[in-house]
Amino acid sequence: MTWRDGPTGGDPHRFGTEAFYAALGRAFVAMCAVVPVLFLIEALDVGLNANLAVNAGIIPHRIQGLDGVIFSPFLHADFNHLYSNSIPLILLGTFVLAAGTRRFLWSTLVIILVSGLGVWFTGSPNSVVVGASGVIFGYLGMLLTRGIVERSWWNFGVVLLVGLLYGWQLIGILPSDERVSWQGHLFGLLGGIVAAIVFRRRRVGLPAPERPGAPTVPLG
Repeated sequence: MTWRDGPTGGDPHRFGTEAFYAALGRAFVAMCAVVPVLFLIEALDVGLNANLAVNAGIIPHRIQGLDGVIFSPFLHADFNHLYSNSIPLILLGTFVLAAGTRRFLWSTLVIILVSGLGVWFTGSPNSVVVGASGVIFGYLGMLLTRGIVERSWWNFGVVLLVGLLYGWQLIGILPSDERVSWQGHLFGLLGGIVAAIVFRRRRVGLPAPERPGAPTVPLG
């Protein structure tokens, strides 16, 4: 599945245009609005003592924990866990969303499914996994891959920025801390790579110029 850019005038995907900066600003505001929702969910969980992290998280290899594939990105172990995910989620999500709402939603769904199912199949059956870090790593993988498959200087610039700010987080795809789901990070990254390729954007080329010396056909 591919998305095609239209004419370059006012193109929100073309760096330097007013439409581009407007799209980036709207994406930033939208991602800033997402994080309070996550805090509201965590506050309700704590206030109502609902224990959502356990009841709606991913429990690997267990059917009753399969629904956590969808719900777990919206849940966190505590507020500290949510704080640590908030800034990278806003930053990376802004760049992904700025490329288009529909592509953002489909890509996020692919990342959630690949990350969550990867955890469910490979995680420890004695664990419960929650948190948006799989989505964050998915956005990271998507941005890194998008700069290559779309051959865009703007995307390469994003790759450089993301690499400088969060490249060190790639170590999170390796087993290190047993309290951290490296499987979620690894499969989230892979999901982002898949989404960047499947939902890549192709530019519409200009019409081919007429060959010099080609004969003209008069109209009767």
